[in-house]
Amino acid sequence: MNESQYINYQRIAEAINYIQENFKRQPSLEEIAEQVHLSPFHFQRMFSEWAGVSPKKFMQFLSVEYAKQLLQGMEATLFEAAQETGLSGTGRLHDLFVKIEGMTPGEFKNGGEKLQINYSFAESPFGEIIVASTSKGICHLAFFSDRNEGETTMKARFPNASYHQLVDSIQQEALFIFQHDWNKLNQIKLHLHGTPFQLKVWDALLRIPMGNLTTYGSIAGEIEKPKASRAIGTAIGSNPVAFLIPCHRVIQSSGKLGGYMWGTTRKSAIIGWEAAQLNAEH
Repeated sequence: MNESQYINYQRIAEAINYIQENFKRQPSLEEIAEQVHLSPFHFQRMFSEWAGVSPKKFMQFLSVEYAKQLLQGMEATLFEAAQETGLSGTGRLHDLFVKIEGMTPGEFKNGGEKLQINYSFAESPFGEIIVASTSKGICHLAFFSDRNEGETTMKARFPNASYHQLVDSIQQEALFIFQHDWNKLNQIKLHLHGTPFQLKVWDALLRIPMGNLTTYGSIAGEIEKPKASRAIGTAIGSNPVAFLIPCHRVIQSSGKLGGYMWGTTRKSAIIGWEAAQLNAEH
């Protein structure tokens, strides 16, 4: 998560956005490289260093057909898939290390006036993030393009809490998740405010193995609310913890990606990146 990786992501995001806009005519490597002001050789090398696969292979992971294949292959429930993941010994284990603890009414009373929240800024493979924690776990994680805006959005969730710009061990543990070495992870705890329905939806998202995709309807079936797809979409859209709660793994049943709070280009980048990490493991 150094400065060069962040700059690379900005170029990769620009390339992904260009490909999405021109996907039907399948732009060449040379054309894409030109859009990000790099030679084809340097673009290919930079992209492969970031994703672990070539741009061509990565774009296959972003296609609707690839998404449909994953969705059609979902014979097991998310719970069964998570159990399989836990026995696999691969990087997908990281999903099982994240646990949600709901805030009590007292903790959230009057805009969180009794909460002590530490927060810090960091870089990820998908751009800058702001991460915040209470003594019990991560309460907020979001991508941003402007630090002031990111800080304002965070504080709007808990307007009366006491804030300190400080990196603590809880944040450091959570940020390990971007470094690919899941064996060093202790359990990551999330300390979230949400309705019982929202917490149930967010918990179901944690059961989607890395590199897999599911649909809003499938989540509805998992939590035994088959007619609640729209409400589930709202709960997913209000996810306060980017990436750790993998709302990016939920797409439309047609195979199209659908929306994402932190931008569809970033959603595409994360989905492709996760698929590339799994591809490297096999």
